Amino acid sequence: MIWRDLIVVPWVILTAYWWLSALKTRRTVSREPGTSRYGVLLIEIVGYILLFTGWVQIDALDRFVVHRTYALEVIGLGLTWMGVALALWARWHLGQYWSARVTLKEDHKLIRTGPYACLRHPIYSGFDLAALGTALAIDQWRCFVGVVLIVLGYWIKARTEESMLSAQFGPEFQQHCRRTGFLIPKFW
Repeated sequence: MIWRDLIVVPWVILTAYWWLSALKTRRTVSREPGTSRYGVLLIEIVGYILLFTGWVQIDALDRFVVHRTYALEVIGLGLTWMGVALALWARWHLGQYWSARVTLKEDHKLIRTGPYACLRHPIYSGFDLAALGTALAIDQWRCFVGVVLIVLGYWIKARTEESMLSAQFGPEFQQHCRRTGFLIPKFW
């Protein structure tokens, strides 16, 4: 099974880059309330636990969704790498304005380069795509339930972020919203 050996590699690379790049961020001047943060974090953690572990032992969730094939595993692995690449590219473009929490940083700028030219939340989109790819490679119901929770968590987080960016950047952010997609790219 390809996922057992290879599906973890992109996630390890993503995690290592995230921890290292977190050391170079600007000072936070405003952030979301803790209640909002921890509620979303709980949803995402449960989603990732379902995605990556067989810890939850519910017979129906441990069954395969479709007949597992090598092709499905390869497609899943490819989507995982694509999602991780998108998240890394977006994180690189965000640079010192990144935070694990929804925040505004000192001298915050609205980023519109790289993946931000067609997506408002490419990091979350990348995580969602990588989670979907991982679920396809593993092919168990628990993984797809995990993906639903992960997408929900990032959707809520993105909405909170949009509210903060709209208040900070006003018409500039509204114009950016008209030209870009929320979690799915907008090319028209």
